[in-house]
Amino acid sequence: MASESKRAIEAIVMVSDQPVEPHLLAQLLEVSPARIEEICSEIAREYETEDRGFQLVKVAGGYRFQSHPDLAPYVERFVLEGQSARLSAAALETLAIVAYKQPVSRAQIGAIRGVNADGVIRTLLTRGYVAEVGRDPGPGQAVLYGTTTLFLERLGLDRVEELPPLAQFVPGAEIMEALESSLRADRVTTAGPTEESGGDSQTAEDAGQAAVDYFDGHEGPGVGAGD
Repeated sequence: MASESKRAIEAIVMVSDQPVEPHLLAQLLEVSPARIEEICSEIAREYETEDRGFQLVKVAGGYRFQSHPDLAPYVERFVLEGQSARLSAAALETLAIVAYKQPVSRAQIGAIRGVNADGVIRTLLTRGYVAEVGRDPGPGQAVLYGTTTLFLERLGLDRVEELPPLAQFVPGAEIMEALESSLRADRVTTAGPTEESGGDSQTAEDAGQAAVDYFDGHEGPGVGAGD
């Protein structure tokens, strides 16, 4: 029975075009959802032990097959060859705001980015990464947006809570202090050297370079080509 259940799960997940939820698999196999979780874990371990090129993973609340992360360069070469349908930097920025601040309105997104976000939101709606999730109870009842299950699928996440914390992308206090010192030094240099500021120019330059080095080495998460 265990072998047949594994084969049945593999067959169902294989033909599905979206992650299959455990409770649906439980109904089809006439076993408990907890048993489904156990069987899927066993299948995943077997694939890992056999060093297969694909995995059984849980994303967006269900199970699906996906290629092994180690083989990403080969898969990307196959999938992206000749394609240029990439999300723009503005779209990725807006998508990140929606992901971390949801539910959020267009006005709130525009206030954070400092520019009108209507066009970018339309793009994300068309691509299926965001959707209307409700209305603001305040005046005007603005539409509120949130991410979709497709967004979770593309990032390989099971829940939004699995997004990396923003704190790891925020520079530390010493970097912010270095930036502030650099900016102050720039203002003094523009106004002309003085006896008081002359000795700080090299220190400010070094601090500014340290800040640049930090940002060059830290990149946030994004959605790649074809997403």
